[in-house]
Amino acid sequence: MKQIFESDNICFVEVSELLVNDYLAMVNDEKNFTMFTGGRAKSYTEEQELRWVKKKLEEKAFVFSMLEKPGNRFIGNIELMHLKDTEGELGIGITAKMQNRGLGTEAVHAFTEYAMRKLGLKRIFLRTSPNNARAIHVYKKCGFREYDRTPEHVYMEIIR
Repeated sequence: MKQIFESDNICFVEVSELLVNDYLAMVNDEKNFTMFTGGRAKSYTEEQELRWVKKKLEEKAFVFSMLEKPGNRFIGNIELMHLKDTEGELGIGITAKMQNRGLGTEAVHAFTEYAMRKLGLKRIFLRTSPNNARAIHVYKKCGFREYDRTPEHVYMEIIR
């Protein structure tokens, strides 16, 4: 797996077919992941996840898997989507086993800094479930501010 950058406790690497089982465990976790991402009727299959990895690599998408240092334990994925001019949308997923350890805060902070430096972004925005208090807390700690709220989403941004 090709490392792109790192922070104190996290290696940010290209998405990889080698991590498909980890991806599936995370994205099919109803209690800790799916309920915060809009839910869905069926779990993803290995074939669907492999197609996702290949597509992201072909597109040279700005999406990375996060591995804990040392030991390379899978933390989750982080992505910058809908890039346009000097802004993009942040998406992050962390596996249940790696939550509540400060890694989300470190990941969002490091990724935001990297995206603004590397791509020259001036604004990064996101949306999350109003029920995801932990995520909202992390985003605020990393400098994001709420700019809108609906019953389905909390919208936040960081501008530099």
